[in-house]
This record gives sequence, structure tokens and C-alpha cells, in this order.
Amino acid sequence: MQAPHDLLEDYEFAVAPCLCHGRGRHVFPGGPMSDLLSKLLTERDWLLADGATGTNLFNMGLTSGDAPELWNEQEPDKIRALYRGAVDAGSDIFLTNSFGANAARLKLHDAGHRARELSRISAELGREVADAADRPIVVAGSVGPTGEIMEPVGSLSHSDAVEMFHETAEGLKEGGADVLWVETISAPEEFRAAAEAFALAGMPWCGTMSFDTAGRTMMGVTSDALAELAQGFENKPVAFGANCGTGAPDLLRTVLGFSSTAPDLPLIAKGNAGIPKYVDGHIHYDGTPELMADYAVLARDAGATIIGGCCGTMPNHLRAMREALETRPRGDRPTLDQIASAIGAFSSDSDGTGEDAAPKRTRRGRRRA
Repeated sequence: MQAPHDLLEDYEFAVAPCLCHGRGRHVFPGGPMSDLLSKLLTERDWLLADGATGTNLFNMGLTSGDAPELWNEQEPDKIRALYRGAVDAGSDIFLTNSFGANAARLKLHDAGHRARELSRISAELGREVADAADRPIVVAGSVGPTGEIMEPVGSLSHSDAVEMFHETAEGLKEGGADVLWVETISAPEEFRAAAEAFALAGMPWCGTMSFDTAGRTMMGVTSDALAELAQGFENKPVAFGANCGTGAPDLLRTVLGFSSTAPDLPLIAKGNAGIPKYVDGHIHYDGTPELMADYAVLARDAGATIIGGCCGTMPNHLRAMREALETRPRGDRPTLDQIASAIGAFSSDSDGTGEDAAPKRTRRGRRRA
């Protein structure tokens, strides 16, 4: 029997997401790769990203087996409402509804040929919402994994992966996204392919991996390895980090791993709102707004600059996170014991970097459920 997280991962991956076009691209002094996100990062010591896409869309009526990206065309008002919910809750950045908008995923819905088009529409809707806001809002073009395994383990070639990512990137660029944002990646080969595609599109980008296997990604990448990978590209990302995973405590431990390498790039933390549980046939996350507020402050103190939520994170969580980041003073780098005491125990003994460096399992502290 699969563990709850494994069931959740299958569910999210099956049905939901866990640039320069006219007014969409914000160019500032400093060179051709200047962009709105980079500008805001020079002005602020933290930015609030958005929350869940899939969880929010399910609450709007998306059902298992639906392709969320088709709603960009079929239910544009609901997608605008998704974006507006994040902005109204205080987010400075929101991701577009294009997580699965690549040929490999969309072919499961007989829409593989529409990847560029659906990506473009997702960004156009986001551009509308961002341009109507009373403050600068970054439209981040979400780019999820292809859903296939790359060579040499699998059959997807590097060139085919680059082509798929490039198609999605061009659609997001045409729609007016400010930055590309590849997320929930497990394999370094896929991360490299996305980076190459984004260079072809001439777009600034961010990237996050999901560390869900005892401190490593499903394909064995550690926090140290991602930090080295991200900083080694010629077209470096604007920021890198972690999203999703097994819970907020584990994600914060990964962020501590990033920050310990003294990276020269801003860090991203987008953790799930608690732990997924099945309640009356539906997935429910036990993380309260208070827990996510504590998580947001800990993420900032651990070294993250861009802080948001992933699965289960709703606008009420984001409001609490924004208030906490604005009102609570910056603290010292948190210890593992402090993280566990504040928001719950780690799911594994290891942080993924080897037995000698792995923290010991921390006794469960209080948890707001």
C-alpha cells in the first residue's frame, strides 16, 4: 500500500499542478536580461509567492482526470479568480496554470499539439490580473516536468525534452509572462533541458526541485547537488530552491542545506500546507494558516528570499504568511530542533547528504492541525 504522500504525488501529477511580449516584459536598466523579478529582489529582502494551483482548482470544480490547462480556454474566469486570489491575499508572484502544458502530458488528453497555445493563454490571463493590480506583480510561467523519464534511464532524449520545454516557454513568453519557473523537477537531466530551452527563448527563469525521498529528489539529487547545478549554468536562474515534497519541516531542512553552501543566487521555498490526509474521499491538508505563518518566517530566517506555498496552500494561508513576514522581526538561522518544535517532525532521519551529515530524527513537537 502506498504511503499518503505517494498517493498524493500520483494524484497531483495525474490531474493538476501540485518573456517578453508587449506590456508583459518589464525591462529595466542593467542589461537585456533585466526583469521585474530581479528588480524586486534588489528592492526587497523577501517576496511572497503564491500557493497551490491544483487544490484551488479542485475547489472550483476541477475533477480527477481533467487537464487543468484546458480550463485556460474553457473556464477563463476561474483561472483569473485563481490568480486574483493570490494577489488579493498578498502574493508578489503567482504561477500560471501551465504546469502540465507540454506535449507529453497534454497528449494524454488528445491536446499534445496545443502546448504552446494553452501556455500562451495561461499567461495572457495572468497578465490581465497582474496589470490590474495596484502594485508590481510578477507573472511566473509555470513549467512542470514532462512526466517521462530521460535517457539513459528512460527513453526521453535531451533534444526532445528541450524541444518540449522550448515550446511551452515560447507560449508563455508570447502570453506576457515575466519569468519562466520550472518546478517539481526530480532529475538533473530534466533541469538542464529546461535551462537550455529557456536560453533559446531568451527568458529569465527560476527553478525548483521536489525533495521527497529522505532529503533527496526521487532521482537522488541532494540540496548540495542542486545548488551546484543551478550556479553552474551560463544562463543562471534568477533564483532556485525547493517546492512540494513531504511537508514544510523537510522543505525547511532542504533550504538550510542550500543556504549552507553560500549560494550567490536567491533561494525559493514553496512548501506544502501540512500533511495530506484522506477525509471523506478527498485529500485534505492539515496545515493551518497559523502553521504556514510560522513556516514562512522560518523559511525567511533559514535563508529563503522567495517564500510561498505548494499543495494545499489557500489564500487564507497566504494572508497569514504575509502578515507574519511583515510583522515578525527577522531571527537567527533556525536549528532543526526549532523547526521541529514549531511546525512538526521531519519525515526521515536523513537530510539526503549522507549518513555522517544527516540530522537525527527529531522528536515530534507541537503541530497545528
